[in-house]
Amino acid sequence: MDEATLPEGETFARRSEVSATEYHVVNALRRLGHTVGLLGVGARLEPVVVGLLRQKPDVVFNLTEQFRDLRMLDANVAGLLELLDLPFTGSGPAGLMLCRDKGLAKHVLRAGGVMVPRFEVVEPGIPSRTTMDLAFPLVVKPLLEDGSEGISNASLVHTRAELIARVRAIHRRFRQAAIIEEYVTGRELYVTVLGNGRLTVLPPREIEFTATGGAAPLMATYQVKWDKRYRKRWRVRQSFARLEPGLLTSIAKTCRDAFRLLHVRDYARVDLRVTPEGRVVVLEVNPNPGLNVIDEVALSAEKAGIPYQALIDRIVRMAIARHRAKR
Repeated sequence: MDEATLPEGETFARRSEVSATEYHVVNALRRLGHTVGLLGVGARLEPVVVGLLRQKPDVVFNLTEQFRDLRMLDANVAGLLELLDLPFTGSGPAGLMLCRDKGLAKHVLRAGGVMVPRFEVVEPGIPSRTTMDLAFPLVVKPLLEDGSEGISNASLVHTRAELIARVRAIHRRFRQAAIIEEYVTGRELYVTVLGNGRLTVLPPREIEFTATGGAAPLMATYQVKWDKRYRKRWRVRQSFARLEPGLLTSIAKTCRDAFRLLHVRDYARVDLRVTPEGRVVVLEVNPNPGLNVIDEVALSAEKAGIPYQALIDRIVRMAIARHRAKR
């Protein structure tokens, strides 16, 4: 493929961390001996189609997270690649759509026997229907966003007045439904799953909220996720989890089940909490999670003996093998 640059005025995503991901993935692919072309996904579809048809890639490494600044449309990009009959890495449109809608994903997981927080979805214009039989404290999030967008300390509410105010804030800012979940007390883990038929569960990572006090974070807010100085200030620690063998087995089974139920492909990260009683509760399943060298996926792969370059190679090979199997 010929080298191509991003179309003028278009970017891969809104965060500099994501552009770093592109750099690391492209660098790894080149070291593996591949010729790599870059194609930016911006506000118009035509340049994407023309670029794909011109470059005629053997495989597309799909790192898109949105289209026209809408997270929900990332599934349509995967659908376009399917329509063009191009092999591509990561989840297809079905998995992306299921996981993007946090309420739908939880319905599917719960129906499949995977434990999730009790929740409800509140569409704009009807905040008076909130709370029902849910127990405080509650967590309020945008239904369709990613990367902890819209999640702050104020997302954890303890009264009906706080709940209604936060739901209205989500409706106003994001112009979409809010999902309300019961807050799950316990250890928060990030678990990477690789594969398709046979799934490999990598060593879990844990995020610990060690600070106490009214302003201390108790969950992975946007600042916790993206602000290193904030994490240092509030002593938020990230490390590999130390788990009893029995609990690790239970976590691995839960993650494999969630992966399959939501039609995820190639690689994913399952965010979960383990309660003091040892119950494994899935918070979210993230298809096509971040592949920066310092992200949870790469760190867990390295711990499992899969260096970053080998991880990228494995993802590419899975995509090609899956495409060939359809023929």
